[in-house]
Amino acid sequence: MTQNLLSKSVRYLSMSLLLAMSVSSHAEDYRATTIVDPNAPIAALSTLTSLDNVKPLQITVPDIEQFTTTSGVRVSFVRTTALPIVDIDLRFNAGSARDGSIRTEGYGIANMAATMLTQGTTRLDEEAFTRASETLGINLGSSAYKDMFIVSLRSLSDDEHLLPAIDLMTQMLTEATFDEQILARNKARLLVGLQQQKQDPSSLASLEFNEALYGTHPYAHPSSGTLQSVPSINRADLLDFTDRYLVAANASLAMTGNLTSSEAKALAEDITANLPKGQAAAVLPEPKPLTKEQHIHIPFPSSQTTVLMGQLGNKRATNPVAQQQQTNFAIGNEVLAGGDFNARLMTEIRQNLGYTYGISGSMNPMLTRGPYQIGFSTRNDKARAAIDASLSVIDKTLAQGITASEMRLTTDNMKNSFPMSFASNAGINGLLGMMNFYQLPNSYLSDYVSRIEQVSLPAVNQTLRDTLEPENFLIVTVGEVDPWNDK
Repeated sequence: MTQNLLSKSVRYLSMSLLLAMSVSSHAEDYRATTIVDPNAPIAALSTLTSLDNVKPLQITVPDIEQFTTTSGVRVSFVRTTALPIVDIDLRFNAGSARDGSIRTEGYGIANMAATMLTQGTTRLDEEAFTRASETLGINLGSSAYKDMFIVSLRSLSDDEHLLPAIDLMTQMLTEATFDEQILARNKARLLVGLQQQKQDPSSLASLEFNEALYGTHPYAHPSSGTLQSVPSINRADLLDFTDRYLVAANASLAMTGNLTSSEAKALAEDITANLPKGQAAAVLPEPKPLTKEQHIHIPFPSSQTTVLMGQLGNKRATNPVAQQQQTNFAIGNEVLAGGDFNARLMTEIRQNLGYTYGISGSMNPMLTRGPYQIGFSTRNDKARAAIDASLSVIDKTLAQGITASEMRLTTDNMKNSFPMSFASNAGINGLLGMMNFYQLPNSYLSDYVSRIEQVSLPAVNQTLRDTLEPENFLIVTVGEVDPWNDK
């Protein structure tokens, strides 16, 4: 029996070796006789017909209900019943751009106020507040950006969890204590973080870019503050900030989740009832664009040079004409500087020239004109060549335009990925919060696909030319060698 098994095993092994040798031999013959044209299309793709039968995309956008609370706060609500969850997004026109209105060069006040809202109220000290939040299993927090101050809550939708969560949210909005000892601790930690930023070339480039681009405009300073400003922040600054800006006249509210309309209205009233009426924040000034190219180099001991280039971009579009222009630019810029490997900058600077692992550019529209930035890193000795090549790609794109096939690929991608933006409660609520803050109509969402379908190639190319001015770009480099002295 054992001999038979051994004999069979030997025969099986012999056949396997012969088969392997045969395959190897054929593979070598194939490699030796076959010439592959790297520029030829993949043969299999020419017979791929499944995409030809795809039906037109049918999109149903969320049904948005809008109302106003007794205190005058605008509310957008979407009911979703798939999960027993509620997401709440309360936004104030009160970002770090307002720091200077509290105290000259009081940079970091809004950020510190956001940090400390969850660090103790008149009823619960820091430890008790944290324990209450963790016991309920909720996500409750606040954050400050340049334009906006956001208080957010995610909770289970049953009364046993949601009602206590709303109570904590209203406490942090109206009863924050801003304890002096906790403030001192926060400032010490923040100063350590700001010191660490000096060792990060990307942070250095971003800080310098904003300061040079915006000058004396409130967007110029970092939201977290500076090494000079943070030590001077005091409790009176934080109280002044919340009293002036965290008020009903300055707020908008978005709610998404497993609530009825009447329940949503009752919760909105609970959240906003105790907010001071206050006054809406003043309109921010418009920044002045650069009128000529500007180069800034920051010496940094590194084998890589970080590059950030760009200009003033657009403000958030609030009317149909401006929104169509915004869509036109988004499509053109995706072809020029999108993050995927089909984008022109990525193809030329990464794939063809090998100067970087990745390069991309984007527009960041805000209440006033936000920045347009293109960023990448490259070897020190290739920095100038990479910058010149990038500008050349931009100039060529503006002169010749993108192609119809590039536009079609981009518009198809944008339409087909659009439903993913509201595939979750959090996604829907984020959209609602943004739309409500900028006072965008519901058509902004419902007409999104229509705006994409209405684009034309001439309009896209013209919008690119009207928007981008590479001859006036601000270019910031952080690295060991100044590329402007070492062409």
